[in-house]
Amino acid sequence: MRIFVARLAGTPVFDPAGDQIGRVRDLVVGLRGTAPPRVHGMVIEMQPRRRVFLPITRVRSIEAGSVIFTGKINMRRFEQRGAETLVIGELLDLAVVVGGERVTVLDVAMEEPHPSEWMITKVAVLKPSPRLGLRRRGETRVVDWEDVHGFDSVQRDQGAASLLAAFASLRAADLANALHDLPDKRRAEVAAALDDDRLADVLEELPEGDQIDILGKLDEERAADVLEAMNPDDAADLLQDLPADQAEALLTLMEPQEAAPVRRLLTYDEYTAGGMMTSEPIILLPTATIAEALAQVRQQDLTPAVAAQVYVARAPTETPTGRYLGVTHFQRLLRDPPSTLLGAVLDGTIDPIKPELSLPAVTSYLATYNLLAAPVVDELGRLVGAVTVDDVLDHLLPGDWRERDEVGDGD
Repeated sequence: MRIFVARLAGTPVFDPAGDQIGRVRDLVVGLRGTAPPRVHGMVIEMQPRRRVFLPITRVRSIEAGSVIFTGKINMRRFEQRGAETLVIGELLDLAVVVGGERVTVLDVAMEEPHPSEWMITKVAVLKPSPRLGLRRRGETRVVDWEDVHGFDSVQRDQGAASLLAAFASLRAADLANALHDLPDKRRAEVAAALDDDRLADVLEELPEGDQIDILGKLDEERAADVLEAMNPDDAADLLQDLPADQAEALLTLMEPQEAAPVRRLLTYDEYTAGGMMTSEPIILLPTATIAEALAQVRQQDLTPAVAAQVYVARAPTETPTGRYLGVTHFQRLLRDPPSTLLGAVLDGTIDPIKPELSLPAVTSYLATYNLLAAPVVDELGRLVGAVTVDDVLDHLLPGDWRERDEVGDGD
């Protein structure tokens, strides 16, 4: 049986009892010159954000849509050794030579010559077409591993199209986790290949050090474009970690209307309601209907916490708004007729909080009233943003929580 490795990415992994314990993220092999590499095992991602090693000898079957293993799995976090290579992370997109022609690696295939012994035997490569109008991508073919030269060479710019194709279905948090474990050079190549919106989503899920490293490897124009695509509160958090002159240079390059909410957020202390809040909650006029509010709530790019409440204010409806009037909850929107005006369904029991309110006080407020979010109103009575429970969690957790195997494991 021949299995192409990139197609394994994201495949569910099941233990002997039939319970899913994670998903395949990569394959670990040992390169041996031109000899077919032996497969050492799989990198499995488990929750929360833990990547572990599954020896190939423990894999009982690889079928469509599942990998099943026997025995027990070592829960220690996977650490790549010097003699090991990650197939998806490091081999895909390499420029290699086949028959004297320069080609690009699209995928590799493994086969099982003996029980529980897997080898990389085939390589799918792309030969660029000299006539771009004839074939959009070029000629694709599958060749023997022994016929390929160049896997052991260091390349200045490897590209990332095939790797991103393998990881296309990953959520931003999972792709961020995959990027975190790549070598610095490879991480920068993948980041450069992502479009601005996807890279912005990924940056929001990365540890602070990775964020700064990736942003620093982009040219300033591209870095400013990515910051524009980020949520203003996440962009502000990232800029706070940069030297003041670099942060100001990037803000200057951003479109003024995109930079304005970020600049406002930077005026607040990080551990206050103003420093944590999102400046882009759902805001509508009191004359808007429930039907209009539900249409806003349905936007796919909203987090559940942001979509849980709709804030009502006088014009303008962008922060800082006109006079803040109140909030209505998603559940209330479902209970009343679609033609009902928002001004008639406001919750009068929820008092807004001030931007200067401290993190402990914000936490207590949300917990006391069982809220997913709270309106933040300035001294002029204008809505300037909303603090959500995920904003609070980001600031309550240790600074390195994204890099830990388990939240709160004490390591």
